[in-house]
Amino acid sequence: MRVTLASLGGGREETMTAECAAALRDAGCILGAKRLLDGLPQGCTENRIAAVKPQELLEGILRQSCDCVVAYSGDAGFHSGARGLLPLLAERDIPARVLPGVSSVQLLSARLGLPWQDWLLISAHGQDCDPVAAVSKGRPAFFLTGGTLGPGELCERLTRAGLGGLSVTVGENLAGPEERITTGRAAELAGRAFPSLSVMLAEAAPLGERRCPGLPDGSFIRGQVPMTKQEVRAAALAKLAVRPGDTLWDVGAGTGSVSVELALAAPQGRVFAVECQPEACALIRENREKFSAWNLQLVEGRAPQALEDLPAPDAVFIGGTKGGMEEIVAAALGKNPAARLCVSAIAVETLSAAVTALTGRGLEVQVTQIAVSRTKPAGGLHLLMASNPTFLITGNCHG
Repeated sequence: MRVTLASLGGGREETMTAECAAALRDAGCILGAKRLLDGLPQGCTENRIAAVKPQELLEGILRQSCDCVVAYSGDAGFHSGARGLLPLLAERDIPARVLPGVSSVQLLSARLGLPWQDWLLISAHGQDCDPVAAVSKGRPAFFLTGGTLGPGELCERLTRAGLGGLSVTVGENLAGPEERITTGRAAELAGRAFPSLSVMLAEAAPLGERRCPGLPDGSFIRGQVPMTKQEVRAAALAKLAVRPGDTLWDVGAGTGSVSVELALAAPQGRVFAVECQPEACALIRENREKFSAWNLQLVEGRAPQALEDLPAPDAVFIGGTKGGMEEIVAAALGKNPAARLCVSAIAVETLSAAVTALTGRGLEVQVTQIAVSRTKPAGGLHLLMASNPTFLITGNCHG
């Protein structure tokens, strides 16, 4: 017995290779999704088994004594179940070959008249994905969708991140009789229902400047909301040892200056800026857009209550607590006991509360004082003007 994994392209004979069509007609048994079995070319065996999961396909194959063909839509090498079936066949020394086909990427590329070699290929079929991170990598992002995460849901996520203006194209039922191409802005397509056999192409998001932490204070939109100063921001990010894929919290985010720095330092990660003051929330939105920090999500509310539904953090910056230091630290460590914590304090009472909260959780605490003086012209001279010292209190931050 030999097994052939055949790629049926768009699922109709016109979109599959002659090699695949011949394999189907020669097969003693054909297995695959019901919709593919229903659309097989004339002359194929009636010995057909509707199955999709690799283990179910294997069990169906083992019941046969003839050559079998497993049918896949698109190309078997692009996010298909072939990846799970081939090792199962190899374990049982069942010979197998793979026949390529036309993928949904190629079909949409052809319909749009655009080359696809620069597209970022993402699968959202039956699994979660982060469309904001995908479009923030400097090239168009192609999404293979299906299950609960379709184009409408992906566009909703883009819109919530401030990317509702991105151009998006959805291809429905490509190569089928009900094929349709829809192009619009993400905000226009957000929440719209699309067939399960849909793919989506989103243009690349504008990218902010990538540089070392410590953006100039004057580059931020500020208003009357207090802001963590440049030197303190740079030191805080160094203490937190931010990594590109980290999930980060900024509690008491103020203008969003630290949130923006965190977002730029973790372009594949997510930053949750928690803030309860309406004026500050507006500034966070403005600064997110100014710096193209699309992986920054504003969480409007007061900590610790606003932290309940957030994902576990890798690192947390605490810039304001409104008296809830102990509860905020407990919330962060409750979700991830190894979370790296950095508290900023300008008042001695806040310093004391932070040390108490961290040591009370069994953390080894390090306190760093940052005293910054900047020159100010005075006639023909320049005087150093001191700012109020700032304390950074850290826990779980090694080195």
